[in-house]
Amino acid sequence: MNATSFPHDWKEARRFRALELKHAGWTQQEIADALGVTKGAVSQWMTAVADDGLEALYARPHTGGPVKWPFAERQLLPELLSHGAEAYGFRGEVWTCVRVAEVIKWEFGVTDHPAHVSRILKDLKWTPQKPIERARQRNETLIEQWRTEVWPELKKRLAWNGAHRFLSMNRASICCPLW
Repeated sequence: MNATSFPHDWKEARRFRALELKHAGWTQQEIADALGVTKGAVSQWMTAVADDGLEALYARPHTGGPVKWPFAERQLLPELLSHGAEAYGFRGEVWTCVRVAEVIKWEFGVTDHPAHVSRILKDLKWTPQKPIERARQRNETLIEQWRTEVWPELKKRLAWNGAHRFLSMNRASICCPLW
């Protein structure tokens, strides 16, 4: 194996190194100790080479499990969710991953874990939203009045009191701990 044909998968390189060491006369236990694997792993590699040739040592792509529902159907999910959570019988207009998983099960017959639903929503450019909780007795006009009239006056008073306290301190109280 030269530098240009060096595999990108380190596990694949380890399997080929084990084969080289086997051809050099090493025992399976010596190979296992040298490569930091078990004797059983080396045995499986050698058996695979004997059965299928060198192809057995090459890394294969990890395909994952079968797709539960097609990409085209996934693209329909934002349209379904745009009707709102209450349209599906939920209380409140908040979409949680658990709720979306239930809608997916109802609409497509596919059961997905809520954590996976989170990844699906992220792929669809849906971000988690936290509802703004406000008290029922909230009075917006009083809040705005407080914000425009009372708060600026409090800020002025607090700024003056803080400056006055700082200016009235003597040097010893600023520099020395009080305990």
